[in-house]
Formats: sequence, structure tokens, C-alpha cells
Amino acid sequence: MKKLRLGVIGTCCRGKLADWAHQKDNGVEIVAGADIYNEQLQSFINRYKEKGSSVNGYLDYREMIEKEALDGVIITSPDFCHEEHATFALKNKVAVYLEKPIAITLEGADNILQTAMDNKTRLMLGHNMRYMDFVLKMREIIQSGMIGEVKAIWCRHFVSYGGDAYFRDWHADRAKTGSLLLQKGAHDIDVIHWLANSRTTRVSGIGSLSVYGNLPRRANEKLDALSIEEIWGKHHWPPEEQKDFSPFVNNEDINMVNLQLANGVHASYMQCHYTPDSCRNYTVIGTRGRIENYGDYGENCRIQVWTRRIDRFDIEGDITYRMPEPGEGHGGADPVIINSFIDMLRGTEVPNSTPQAARYAVAAGIMGAKSIRNNSMPYDVPALSEELENFDFSLNK
Repeated sequence: MKKLRLGVIGTCCRGKLADWAHQKDNGVEIVAGADIYNEQLQSFINRYKEKGSSVNGYLDYREMIEKEALDGVIITSPDFCHEEHATFALKNKVAVYLEKPIAITLEGADNILQTAMDNKTRLMLGHNMRYMDFVLKMREIIQSGMIGEVKAIWCRHFVSYGGDAYFRDWHADRAKTGSLLLQKGAHDIDVIHWLANSRTTRVSGIGSLSVYGNLPRRANEKLDALSIEEIWGKHHWPPEEQKDFSPFVNNEDINMVNLQLANGVHASYMQCHYTPDSCRNYTVIGTRGRIENYGDYGENCRIQVWTRRIDRFDIEGDITYRMPEPGEGHGGADPVIINSFIDMLRGTEVPNSTPQAARYAVAAGIMGAKSIRNNSMPYDVPALSEELENFDFSLNK
């Protein structure tokens, strides 16, 4: 069994995802990390020291890639860094696990795919929802034919923590995210595409910065002066009474897009960042029934299936599927997707998540944001070149 040496770019926050890859008994080790902040780099080194492992830290990711003879790198840096970090690694023949969204521009996303193909280097995208139990079950139900041919899908996305997670730092600035249809919505648009077995070809939308735009902001961009409790907490309620937002807030806090898919499926995605509750709620309607999930994961997560005409609404479907107890890391999806990356590196698995799908999720979000910002004008979503469309980025076929 080939031993694998892995590195991390962006060692804090989502960078802790890489911890799932540190599997000495399986011949996989995190050996180095890169971060531009000394304190975060030291925290990363100490974290692995507590595991009984020694890792090298770098302030320059390029130095790490050039010195460490890595088999792969897990990139969890901010969205606006993805293109730079991924293309450098790929050009140096280092396989990449890239956290979603793939990039914040279409040009950036296509450049990453092109670079991976030109250098024949493996590339995987971190769309971990393709590994969540409820999404896998919904896909299984659809593929069984239980609800007939899929004709419509919509997702309502309630984000109770939106003010904390997306309007206190760089996420609030469209120059660094493009839109929250990318940073947050790329997950859901990707799931819509996967459940429908298609991609968006045309999109239109409405949205606005409806609540957080006029609330008090900090003078400085950095969050250093605020405690974790002040950055994030259930006591941040109601939305209009919050404060200490980023000085750069111009992303919409409510987004609604209509999606026309290539195979004729109609879809919609609705996202709100100031709801009291938090949930992704998908409905899939076929020619012989309907399915709907309640909850992403946890003891209350279930899927209802309606397959007979009743002419009223029942909260319980004809069939109820209850999801298993969730594991750690986004309901257990994080360790599973990291293991999928490891298996891809060893040539034993083609991942659920593909670079092409990640690019199309971002493309729909980009064009949806463009529509929102241009009086709901509908826009076509550009297709990939035939060569990129058909390339196997796992290099396992």
C-alpha cells in the first residue's frame, strides 16, 4: 500500500478538515501546512504535536509544495485564493483536494480544470453534501423510479447563523466571494444538479441586501478584537439588533434563483441569512410522486415520500425514511469525503464529487447573481469545452 504525504493550505477553521486525513495506520500522514498567519500556523503545529506527530509549517504555500514532495494537498483557503493555490499545486504535479466553491469567477474555475488536465494531475472538489446520508437516500429513491421521472426540484435554505458566518468577515464582500450563491449556495445548486442528473443552462433571480446592509459595522476589517462569543452566538437575535459587521458588506442576504436544466427539469433555490431556524429543505417532484427532506442530519432528519393522491397535505408521507445517527464533521460527511480523496489518490475510487459538477454549480451561481444585480435579466450558463467536459480528473478510468 502506497504511503501518502499530504499538506494543507489554510490551516485553521475549515482547514481542520485535513485532520481526518491523518491516518498513520492507513499509511497517510499530514506532514506540512501553510498559512499566512503565524498564530494559526502554530496552532496547527501544536494540534498535530498533541496527536504525537511532527509537522512542518510554512508562511509561503509555494515553499511547502516545492520542498515537501507531497502526494496531495488539501486547500481550504478563502474562496478568492482558490485559483492561485490550486493552479500552483497542479502545475507542480501535486494532486488537489479543493474546498468548494471551486473559484469565484468562471474564468478562474475553467483555468483550474484546464491546468489539471494539461498537467494530468488529480483534482477533487470538496462538495461534501454528496456524501451526506439524506442526499444519498434521496438520490437512491429517485434512481429506484419510486416517484417516476423527475420534473421539478426546489430548495429552501434557512440560515439562522448567516449574520455571524457571512457578514462579519470577508464573506460579506462580493469582491472576495462573488456572491453567497457561490460560497453557501454552491452546495445546494450542486445537489439540485445531482438529484436531477443534469445542469443549469439558464438562470434568473431576485435578491437584495435587505437586513444587514444598514446595521452597525466595525472600523477595521480584522476580527481580532472580538471574542468568539461575540463573533458567533444564538444570542445574536433579532437580526436588526446585531452589530460589529464587516466594514465591507455588499453581498445579498436573500437570494432566489430559478434554474432551467438541460434535461428539462425546472428548479429553484431560495436562500435567506436571517431566519430563526436553520435547515436545507429539498422537494423533488416526479411524475409518480414527491419526496421532501426535513433536516440535514441528526435525530430529526427524515425523508417523506408521497406516492398516492390524497388531495390534502399530510406531514407524514406514505413512506418515511429516518436517517442514522450523525457522525462528526457535517453529519459524518467530512471523514467520508476525505477518505474518498485518499482512495482517489490510490487509484481505487472515482469520487461522487467531480470538478465539472463543481464548475457548473459555481457557473449557475455566478450567472444567478448577475441576474439579481441586473433587474432579473435571464442569462445562459456557458458550457465547458467538450474536452474538459469528458476529462476524468480522478485519472482512474
